[in-house]
Amino acid sequence: MLKIYAYSGCSTCKNALKWLKQHAIAFEEVPIRETPPSLAELTAMLAAHKGDLRKLFNVSGLDYRTLGLKDKLPTMSTDAALKLLAKNGNLVKRPFAIDTKNSVHLVGYKEPEWQAALLHRR
Repeated sequence: MLKIYAYSGCSTCKNALKWLKQHAIAFEEVPIRETPPSLAELTAMLAAHKGDLRKLFNVSGLDYRTLGLKDKLPTMSTDAALKLLAKNGNLVKRPFAIDTKNSVHLVGYKEPEWQAALLHRR
């Protein structure tokens, strides 16, 4: 089943969840701050995005700026970056939608990307 990591105060997450409901797509919603994606899910998402770590990070978030990740991320090991994401859901770009079984790996909400990934499964 499609798993959506989202934050209730995020308008982009709300729009994505609304879109899923409008299209009658079943999903499990997980609070991203309290329960960040697992290392296995982050690794799968990273592979789907051709190893671009920056795509997995919420680069506009306060935690990203506070930790100085703009400067640190380019020299950080993949393992260290994924462990950081797995421990701090605020750092993960949201919504984070994953269904490895059906090859769905979406970060952020762009309706055309979600349509292409999710409506073809019907």
